[in-house]
Amino acid sequence: MNQALLVIDAQQELIEGNENESSVFKKEELLKNINLVIEKAKEAEAIVVFVRDKDVAGGEGEGFQVHQKINISPASMIFDKKATNSFYGTGLLDYLKDNEIEHLVIMGCQTEYCIDSAVRTASINGFDVTLAADGHSTRDSSMLTAEQIINHHNRALHGHDNVDHFVLVRKSEDDLFQPTHNNYR
Repeated sequence: MNQALLVIDAQQELIEGNENESSVFKKEELLKNINLVIEKAKEAEAIVVFVRDKDVAGGEGEGFQVHQKINISPASMIFDKKATNSFYGTGLLDYLKDNEIEHLVIMGCQTEYCIDSAVRTASINGFDVTLAADGHSTRDSSMLTAEQIINHHNRALHGHDNVDHFVLVRKSEDDLFQPTHNNYR
């Protein structure tokens, strides 16, 4: 089975914050877990793909780049997007289809925006998805804490299905590249 790790918006300024925005919730744990799963992806011979949001740091400079503490392999593919959805206006879907990817592990920022839309879009486009429960983050909103947002999405997205393909939420320490979707079909 061909698999890919999709790391969304794990950019320097988004994770660390700036003069107008705070850092994301549990940023050090997020970075540690992304690196852990990157290593698991390499062991599983899965493709590693990064998506960067052009709105972060005005789409340029160090703040726009993937966070400096993330171990990026030269073989990793990087797509830039202008919308909340990683599949909109990018070559991501074609790239995944061309590589015959069947299973995606998704991580990154921000939970209620780009992570949510990527997980849902992937499942309707023919991929089984594993969302790393402790591998995505966000900031507090005016109504909910970041922790509440993350917990809500982990619960709402676990088992989310589109008939043929669906989403499971698992911890980063699990063997994410040994998908368990077939146990539930």
